[in-house]
Amino acid sequence: MNLNSIAAKYADESLAREFFEKQRWPNGTVCPHCGLVGESYRLKAKPNSVSPVRAGVWKCKGCRKQFTVTKGTIFEDSHIPLNTWLMAIHLICASKKGMSAHQLHRMLGVTYKSAWFMVHRLRYAVAHGSLAKKLKNIVEMDETYIGGKRKIPKGLRKPDDGSPRPDYPAPTADKSAVLSMVERRGEVRSHHVQRVNSANLKPIIQSRVSSTARIMTDTGTVLHGAIHPRKHDQVNHSKEEYGRYERGVCITTNTVEGYFSILKRGIIGTYHHVGSQHLHRYLSEFDFRYNTRKISDGERSCRLISKVGGKRLKYRQLVPKREAF
Repeated sequence: MNLNSIAAKYADESLAREFFEKQRWPNGTVCPHCGLVGESYRLKAKPNSVSPVRAGVWKCKGCRKQFTVTKGTIFEDSHIPLNTWLMAIHLICASKKGMSAHQLHRMLGVTYKSAWFMVHRLRYAVAHGSLAKKLKNIVEMDETYIGGKRKIPKGLRKPDDGSPRPDYPAPTADKSAVLSMVERRGEVRSHHVQRVNSANLKPIIQSRVSSTARIMTDTGTVLHGAIHPRKHDQVNHSKEEYGRYERGVCITTNTVEGYFSILKRGIIGTYHHVGSQHLHRYLSEFDFRYNTRKISDGERSCRLISKVGGKRLKYRQLVPKREAF
């Protein structure tokens, strides 16, 4: 599946709906109300009937309730055609550093508000659940900070003689902290944390990393308390040490640093600004593309479609009424 094949094969919404049905129900239709598999039939208008039947409606033989392929998914109640959704999914999955809502708005011919809501629902669909498998073997960890370069008022700038000022803001002030954990030759888990300290990081590490994993970090002291009692190795970047070998094992954090390079290039070059309240969904998007980096763009798109079930994100959850879009 690529952009040309999507435009040629799924130009009609009914064809796109059939594609979604095959992806979501490979073993037969599944009723979202009672869970009955393969016991549903497609509703069709009777001959000479004046009552129309909406396209794509199924009826369960068990509970007798009606449903469509979008029921109980991020597509539910969406007025955007499914072939447009399919195009958006492929563009998001095929763009290594992401694609902005403004770009989708121009390319797909939908409003910016609709494009913005679409991409947030797709990010929500690929978020790591609580049942996601834990990272094991060698796991590299590091934290980074997301946010533009801070403009310091002239009166707060450091004196020329280099003497300290207690009111001078820290380099990470007003920036969002991100903790990423990468299993070497495996997957990544990223989390937006309010503050980088042992109390905040320990529950995340306990839930995401196996107790038998071997952890590798830089010489930051914050992570050490959260990692215990796992085996822990460090590299000293302040002494220009970026990798060394011990008994045939490379002690380095270059893998997680490589992930950060993709994340920051995407935020700086594509999105330019990310609200802290939405940062966790952007991290889910970059994690998903990184974790599926070894498969094709078409397979990645199908993988995303397989994750849309059982998830619903409403617009009012993203933008409260008191806020203007």
